[in-house]
Amino acid sequence: MESKLKHLELIQGVINRLASDSFRMKGWTVVLVAAVLVFLARQDAFHAGYIALVPIAAFWGLDGYFLWQERLFRALYDNVRTVPAENIDFSMDVRTYRGPLRHSWLGTTFSRTLAFFYGGLLVFVLVTVFAVGGEQESSAVLRGAHAPIPGNG
Repeated sequence: MESKLKHLELIQGVINRLASDSFRMKGWTVVLVAAVLVFLARQDAFHAGYIALVPIAAFWGLDGYFLWQERLFRALYDNVRTVPAENIDFSMDVRTYRGPLRHSWLGTTFSRTLAFFYGGLLVFVLVTVFAVGGEQESSAVLRGAHAPIPGNG
């Protein structure tokens, strides 16, 4: 029975690390997107705000990977808890749990939990870039219309 508990502790440790990494991905995404938007606003180049979509896409994929792995290890944990103690082999192989859409990287990446967070952030960036970028373009046009013509002093 002690070997079974040790195996379950090992698996739980991996699950905890993966959950922590997933949380960090969300934090880094918000920080980087905010930094890119602030940088572009200070450079008066908000029309290039679509650059902020790069960290969203990259961290969305990474977070999907971490959540996918976490789900696979949870399936392994569920299996190990039902195995008799004398059959514990301390295997951490989760390949046998891959398969259905819920246990695929793509299915996990576009799950409700991640789609709500990253999709919401994506919509926020697009709306912000469109609203502020369009405002900057229209104000530049207005400034250009009132500028004095050189040589007509």
